[in-house]
Amino acid sequence: MSKPDPCIPVSSDPLAETLHMLRLTGTLYCRGELTAPWAIAIPLLEGVMSFVVATSGALWLQLEDMEPQLLSQGCLALIPHGTPHTISSAAGLAGEPLFELPVEKVSERYEIMRHGGGGEMTRTMYGVVRFDDVAAEHLLKLLPQIINIDAWDDQTGGWLQSTLRFIASEAASLKPGGETVITRLSDVVVIQAIRSWLETAPTTETGWLAALRDPQIGRALALMHRRPGEDWSVDSLAMQTGMSRSAFAARFANLVGQTPLRYLTEWRMRIARSRLIDTADGLAAISVDLGYQSEASFCRAFKRVFGKPPGSIRHAEPGRAGAVFPAPMAANAG
Repeated sequence: MSKPDPCIPVSSDPLAETLHMLRLTGTLYCRGELTAPWAIAIPLLEGVMSFVVATSGALWLQLEDMEPQLLSQGCLALIPHGTPHTISSAAGLAGEPLFELPVEKVSERYEIMRHGGGGEMTRTMYGVVRFDDVAAEHLLKLLPQIINIDAWDDQTGGWLQSTLRFIASEAASLKPGGETVITRLSDVVVIQAIRSWLETAPTTETGWLAALRDPQIGRALALMHRRPGEDWSVDSLAMQTGMSRSAFAARFANLVGQTPLRYLTEWRMRIARSRLIDTADGLAAISVDLGYQSEASFCRAFKRVFGKPPGSIRHAEPGRAGAVFPAPMAANAG
């Protein structure tokens, strides 16, 4: 059995490290100049999350099967699961389909929408992003239908207001490089909103978050996340956490809901799937990087997890770089 890894101190925070791993891709940012009365219906957007903020004025937000809620100036709502929703100048208005409304394309990732009946103006910021990370698949399952951040809350208002002011300034001036600044800051807004929710999320005794927060099991998860190609065994992971083999295996299964090696296999296969979709890396290189002695053993593990061989994934699914939207929105996005 190996000695504890000096590169990962026992006091490290596996949850913070996992959040640091999160990567967002394909951000699209839309600045809205909307005059009352107006209402926009956003359909199901699978595989993406969106956020909306009223930078001046206020708006109503309604998700399916939920009561409408008022977002006052500066307040943010994050919709993590692409759930259909309507934003409007007044509660109860029927929304016009998003894809039927014209937009001014400023760049591939930045657009302006001017719409409404000519009354009171509401200015909005609406962002759509996709997580491109294995850890996100676990995290997104835990998030609620909507996350609200009150801009005037002393604990959150500072970062949100300053970031949104910076985004608005860049959007208004359209300086060289402004698109990059806007999209990067939009990423910050999304991740910070998730962090704020995690700080107040109900504490659970089991589950992925509980496992990450556990000093010993969280350390084992961090090791597997950081070095998925290592020849990990239950014995070596137990040694790294300072636990006996039996105690480690039992606690891991109780918290995570599966055995350590099953978790490791699924983690590796999700990484493999991402590489198959997003890169031209060969099966041999991927299998070696993920700790498999042969391409055949890698392919068998992949098929056990996903029910199909890795070659079929590569041929069936296009690369995701920039592919944030379904076909209708991609067409509308120019």
